[in-house]
Amino acid sequence: MADSTETKVEEGGASTLNQAKLYQLILFPFNNGATNVYYVLLMNYIAYYANGVLGLVLAFATTMVTVTRALDAFIDPVVGMMIDRTETKFGKFRPFMVLGNVVMIVSSLLLFYGTRLIPADATAVKYVVYTLFYILLMVGYSIQTSCTRSGQTCLTNDPKQRPTFTLFNTIASLVGMGVTMAVASIVGGNVGFGTEAFFNFLIPLVIILSAALTALAVIGIAGKDKKEYWGLGGKDEGEEANKLGIKDYVQIFKANKELQRLMVAASGTKFAFAVATNTSVGILLYSCMMHNYNGLYLPMYVMGYVFSAPFFIGGLKISQKHGQKKTLVTFTSLALVLYLGVCVLLALWDPNNAAMNLSIFSTEGGFHLTLNAYTIIFIVLYGLGYGAYYSTADMAIPMIADCSDYEMYRSGNYAPGVIGTLFSFVDKLVSSLSTTVVGIALLAVGLTELPDTTTAYASGMNWLTIVLFCVIPMVAWVLTLIAMKGYTLTGDRMKEIQAVNACRKDAIAEGMSVECALATYETMDQVPEKYRA
Repeated sequence: MADSTETKVEEGGASTLNQAKLYQLILFPFNNGATNVYYVLLMNYIAYYANGVLGLVLAFATTMVTVTRALDAFIDPVVGMMIDRTETKFGKFRPFMVLGNVVMIVSSLLLFYGTRLIPADATAVKYVVYTLFYILLMVGYSIQTSCTRSGQTCLTNDPKQRPTFTLFNTIASLVGMGVTMAVASIVGGNVGFGTEAFFNFLIPLVIILSAALTALAVIGIAGKDKKEYWGLGGKDEGEEANKLGIKDYVQIFKANKELQRLMVAASGTKFAFAVATNTSVGILLYSCMMHNYNGLYLPMYVMGYVFSAPFFIGGLKISQKHGQKKTLVTFTSLALVLYLGVCVLLALWDPNNAAMNLSIFSTEGGFHLTLNAYTIIFIVLYGLGYGAYYSTADMAIPMIADCSDYEMYRSGNYAPGVIGTLFSFVDKLVSSLSTTVVGIALLAVGLTELPDTTTAYASGMNWLTIVLFCVIPMVAWVLTLIAMKGYTLTGDRMKEIQAVNACRKDAIAEGMSVECALATYETMDQVPEKYRA
């Protein structure tokens, strides 16, 4: 971990690395935690409000989740362009973090309380107003989430510090999502998820928790959200950034091959993960096939997180020493091999042979363990495979910052907003399809409704489960490995890029124009020795 200085200075006065203080590395990821609070609300519970409280048609309520998620993807690039063009005394990123959270607060109050004031017989008005307030909520969500990916570019560019974002981001996300889901589960279990009482408790919790986490994130980035940490610096930096237009952003996307490869790797894997962890897929595996959802789902879910802990620690060490690509490729390859074993186990499943079924414990006749060899092997293969993948789930976020620094090295453009939101544009579009894919797959085995714990096993469910639970993630991991094969931003390469960028920044600070600095210092060989440490 770097020391507490904000900029590492070598002998001779050359600024080499922009380093963050420990509290900044810990606090800024809470911006993701703050938005994840609303993510839980939007993805898990808002359909209950539309259907249970407002009485809107269930098909409309569930479809809105997918449609607005896709709409969110189109909003992101617009927000990214606004971030890149913004310079205020309050910074570049903090205004959007605060604005996004305020918009979500206002829209939540309107959506979950204002819509109740509409007369019961004004059905059409309910649909229209609900949709408008929902879209407003998504706009606020996009504004704040865009800062998570783009803001870290000014937080640190130290190859040893940047990988820690994955660890701290996971912790922050668990705080936001974990508290919201735990409280919602307890309250909803007592009063019902589709009741006014449930949302009367949940919405104030969401607003207060998200606002508190946003405040922590603002404190975390405050010392770094300054012009001297934006791009190459220089008196014309802001003016040049403001001149970037849509054509420039299109050119950035076309020319930045590293960003394209990262998009393929991350969005495909996220889509596969969304499919594999879909509630319906869990029910197919643990209920329809194994007939013990309550005794299997939660233990397997918890074990997945337990197994991921050593991978987080080991991945951090590997990333700091060899770069984030090394960690991503290593753990993805391991997950792919282990899931081949999970595939084989599920293919060997025999509903008529207890020894070939998952079983951990039984409560019939008192609590007692029923663990068998089949289950032990499954736990090891699935636990290690899930742990290896999950530890890299948020790795794309600091890697986006690498792509942004690479763009500054390649063209001199500091455009973290657009680069981050171009990534999320593809990411959200792809992940929004996961629910649709699962729905189509269920139709293939004759299910016309989403399965629950009372749904009986039907012919073909085992192979459908294998495809959704194993094959789709494995295909995504293969695509990730292919995309990463041509990804050049290794640990050593990023050190070179940061050194060249630092040299250019110092030259510009001494009066050299941006264009001249780019032409004079193009490669590592052209920079003075003091930058090569």
